[in-house]
Amino acid sequence: MLVLLPPSETKSDGGAGGPLDLSALAFDSLTEIREQLVGDLVALAADPDASRSALGLGKNSEPELARNAAVRTSPTRPALERYTGVLYDALGAASFTRVQRAKAYARLAVGSALFGAIRAGDPIPAYRLSGGSKLPGRPTLAARWRDHLGPALRDAADDELVVDLRSGTYQQLGRVPGAITATVLTEHADGSRTVVSHFNKHHKGLLARALVLTRAEPTDIRAVARVARQAGLRTEISSDTELVVLT
Repeated sequence: MLVLLPPSETKSDGGAGGPLDLSALAFDSLTEIREQLVGDLVALAADPDASRSALGLGKNSEPELARNAAVRTSPTRPALERYTGVLYDALGAASFTRVQRAKAYARLAVGSALFGAIRAGDPIPAYRLSGGSKLPGRPTLAARWRDHLGPALRDAADDELVVDLRSGTYQQLGRVPGAITATVLTEHADGSRTVVSHFNKHHKGLLARALVLTRAEPTDIRAVARVARQAGLRTEISSDTELVVLT
């Protein structure tokens, strides 16, 4: 089973690993386009105003610009520790035992505007680049990744079940046909259902945690729903590939 997580805008600083080594990352067919994007991001960092415009940053964004300027030389840490925020808090990787962390490294991957996708254990630096960013003078990130990321993910998954928890923006960078997706809906007193960003991220984190920790090897959406229910999540199956998680 391969579980694809969205990245986060917020990332931890520092790390005990050496500088970025693109050849050490999973999905090695993506190395060439990763090299191009890293080069573009470092070059853009030399122009603070252009960086703020392209990346949607405010005036007090010097730390983010410094991260991008040093993306080739700054220390790295596993992706599972680099990304932070609501989803990753709910995933709770800090509480994993050694065996559970090994399962997380085997089962989890993270979508990335800069790297396309990386495995949870891949060593990466802190950076700032979102899936919807448009680098000056370059095609959109969706256009740059489309012919590369989808095939890489499909090849890596092979005959495995894929649970794609990425947001729509990151799914557009590289789609996996037949992947199971999860829609998180908040049910209100009047019976209406809406998407609430915080709960969406939180419950996707809980679902990812359940899929890491389970001893089962789900092969279809019913098995995924069963794992989710055993973890205390309320679910509905809306199609062969869409699981609804209710809050």
